[in-house]
Amino acid sequence: MTKQRIAIIGGGLMGHGIAQAFAAAGHRVAIQEPDAGRRAAILGHIRRNLQILGEDTAAADLIDPREALVDAVADADIVIEAVPEDLALKQRVLAAVEAAAPAHALLASNTSVIPITRIMEPLGDKTRAMGTHWWNPPHLIPLVEVIQTGDTGDAAIAAMIGLLASIGKKPVHVRKDVPGFIGNRLQHAMWREAIALVENGVCDAETVDTVVKASFGRRLAVLGPLENADLVGTDLTLAVHEHLLADLDRSAGPQNLLRDLVASGRLGMKAGAGFRTWTEAQRQEVADGLAAHLRRLDGVDRN
Repeated sequence: MTKQRIAIIGGGLMGHGIAQAFAAAGHRVAIQEPDAGRRAAILGHIRRNLQILGEDTAAADLIDPREALVDAVADADIVIEAVPEDLALKQRVLAAVEAAAPAHALLASNTSVIPITRIMEPLGDKTRAMGTHWWNPPHLIPLVEVIQTGDTGDAAIAAMIGLLASIGKKPVHVRKDVPGFIGNRLQHAMWREAIALVENGVCDAETVDTVVKASFGRRLAVLGPLENADLVGTDLTLAVHEHLLADLDRSAGPQNLLRDLVASGRLGMKAGAGFRTWTEAQRQEVADGLAAHLRRLDGVDRN
């Protein structure tokens, strides 16, 4: 595929990781970040990531941090917005992008849960606008969900999917714009049941995590849920569901346990406590273990 000019709006964790993925494949990338300190740190973060992966750090030379949005998108073929999960902010950014970017540029929003149709409401030309949900860390996780709205043109979706596949990603086409798309709907359905098990005294949080990691979590990377249903048989799946589904948690909103944790300042590893308590050493051990695991899965662990 012909090299594209990529513009990323937002230089945070997701933004610079997305920029790295494109640059490592040889595309020139402008990344706009208004905060001077964060902007100055972008290339250092990317070079360290490339070094850890055993890849050529010269790929970072293809990335150009910019202060102004207009400068970043002026000659872009692809623009991906990666600012914080705030609907009004994303709408303002995408409206500014449409006004400054070339008329042919594909416009995408990276969001975990906000419907793309809402984000793109201010745009005049919605046929080239879509969602691209990258997963953290974006330079290691292969999946990118490409979300089509009722206005997005088929050619625009096909072009984005082709581009993402060409840089080694695993793009999937989300044909209906629903909150959370596919991955987060599946993930948070499990989290809701996990929280309910703890809240109802069935077990503690550590036990939930152990059960997942030591059982079906081990096969999820190679056996999806519907593959698994076909493997065991749809008849057995139906029999299990007849007994189980009526007893699963059906909370229409966040559970009280989660609300109470947030209200009391137990915000997870960053606060030293959430569902479980964490030391800084334990937090770092989890982070390092996850990174090493993802590198092994990606086939780039050089150790």
